[in-house]
Amino acid sequence: MKPVRVGVLGLGTVGGGTVNVLKRNAEEIARRAGREIVVSRASARNLTQRRICDTQGIALTADPFEIVNDPDIDVVVELIGGYDLAKQLVMSAIANGKHVVTANKALIALHGNEIFAEASKKGVMVMFEAAVAGGIPIIKAIREGLAGNRIQWLAGIINGTGNFILTEMRDKGRDFDDVLKEAQALGYAEADPTFDVEGIDAGHKLTILASIAFGIPLQFDKVFTEGITKITRLDVEYAEALGYRIKNLGIARKTEQGIELRVHPTLIPKRRLIANVDGVMNAVLVCGDAVGPTLYYGAGAGAEPTASAVVADLVDVVRAMTSDPENRVPHLAFQPDAIVETPVLSADNIRTAYYLRLMADDKPGVLADVSRILAAHHISIEALIQKEPPQGETSVPIIMLTQQTQEKEMNAAIAEIEALTTVNGKVARIRLETLG
Repeated sequence: MKPVRVGVLGLGTVGGGTVNVLKRNAEEIARRAGREIVVSRASARNLTQRRICDTQGIALTADPFEIVNDPDIDVVVELIGGYDLAKQLVMSAIANGKHVVTANKALIALHGNEIFAEASKKGVMVMFEAAVAGGIPIIKAIREGLAGNRIQWLAGIINGTGNFILTEMRDKGRDFDDVLKEAQALGYAEADPTFDVEGIDAGHKLTILASIAFGIPLQFDKVFTEGITKITRLDVEYAEALGYRIKNLGIARKTEQGIELRVHPTLIPKRRLIANVDGVMNAVLVCGDAVGPTLYYGAGAGAEPTASAVVADLVDVVRAMTSDPENRVPHLAFQPDAIVETPVLSADNIRTAYYLRLMADDKPGVLADVSRILAAHHISIEALIQKEPPQGETSVPIIMLTQQTQEKEMNAAIAEIEALTTVNGKVARIRLETLG
């Protein structure tokens, strides 16, 4: 059979890695796909820039629309990122009857519903394994490997930058700002790190995972996100003393009331495997009713780990090109007419346990006042640490772990605690999950 001709949009880190993997493993990939896969065209903003890949034999252009409108291109691989231009290019490719492979989590999280609907009308595929957790085949695992399960919940370390920062804070006793600067110097964090440290990047990925796990529309606007910028070295140390690690998790859980979608710093028992995923690595824990908890671990970013996922999608596209569209694996795992509008819970209705840290006057009765407020909101204390104040200081740190309670009750209790004249400053709060 004639080779499948691929057009790559973007020759940056992932684009260059994809070209390298396709060329280096061309024979093996053809054996798996059933026919040769050839990158015949690629676009880049700067055509003279030095690249990490060999572009010999690839026609380069600065105009990506030339590729999506080229009748000789069978599959478009979108690796430029962003929202607007990427969406225009993907929709044009679909309109021209081309299959699409993308690593763009923001594009899928925000516009995936529209993109998949158009792809279904045109009978083409849009594949996006590389959009979540880099080289970890988590989308294929949920969509196909766990297809016999009702997914009950999933929890993932799906942003390597945040995980690197929290690991350095724990292992080396460093402060957040100090580690963030190193992450930027190493290329793990952007000059503007907001998407990474405020949970937005992880929120995009969680949106995708929840949709394929529960058969619901993509709903990024309903994901609760909280970043790691308020985590201090002391919080990390106290968590260790209590037998926990702090990880920035994306959590999706199906309950009788609806679905929880949330990204935030989380205390996890140190004995859990996911609590020991460090540095820039990613991991996703998925619990199905039949299989139980399963853990998927690997590189969440990088040129060739992400390229591994892009190329796997290309192989799937080529394998399916000869099959009827109705017999292909659905974009979001469930058949389009089986996607259901299960309600997504607001953050106020989430139930979880909490770690609380507050600075209080070193005098009798303060702890009793705090306990009274918590009890009034039906919040029970599971464990408590009270340190002696440093010499010359009049405030003492109080650290508490609570049993599970509703977020709205905890918010109300914290507001009352912060209003006490004996409590100094804001109460630090981290949610706690046993993931059992």
